[in-house]
Amino acid sequence: MSDPSGASTRIPPRGAPSTVVFDLGGVLIDWDPRYLYRTLLPSEDAVEQFLAEVCTPEWNAAQDAGRAWSVAVAELARQFPDRAELIRAYDERWWETIGGEITGTVQVLRSLRDGRVRLYALTNWSSEKFDLTYPRFEWLSWFAGIVVSGKEGVVKPDPRIFRVLLERYDIHPVDAVYIDDAQHNVVAAAELGMRSLHFSGPERLRDALAEIGLPVGR
Repeated sequence: MSDPSGASTRIPPRGAPSTVVFDLGGVLIDWDPRYLYRTLLPSEDAVEQFLAEVCTPEWNAAQDAGRAWSVAVAELARQFPDRAELIRAYDERWWETIGGEITGTVQVLRSLRDGRVRLYALTNWSSEKFDLTYPRFEWLSWFAGIVVSGKEGVVKPDPRIFRVLLERYDIHPVDAVYIDDAQHNVVAAAELGMRSLHFSGPERLRDALAEIGLPVGR
């Protein structure tokens, strides 16, 4: 269903949750490989073609699941030798795929922290790249725990990675709300009993969390 704020939700009637779990990329961190390839390719069409045919989302997802970047780049460069330099750039210039933080969502996160809500993160992210990212965003230290797919060897929406989060940090699904920009991950969390919100912007998120009784201000 959809709440009046426009955020897609799956919320059974119950009290305010004690725990909020955030996805990172697309919710708190603005990540997009287009940022990099717009500096390397001559047109938007060329960027889209390269990311659809060479460094595809599926290829990147294998790194999120634990494949080493050195292996991924070497294998793909053999497959597309004329694109080898561009493929290596994904790894070597990975920082340029980060646009920065999504400020409005960080403000929501701050309000939750100040309200003493338990905060966790569950992200599909290469462990190699996440280890580089952690020092850049001070607010990552606000989470009581972060589950990174590349460290676990399994990616969302596989229910196993949600169970890792729930069991490792003793989170009861009925007491938690999960936030993600990918609808299939939202559905997976809901199927495990968590309230779940489809992220479509910081203000809509703030409204949706306030509606279920969380301390996010207005």
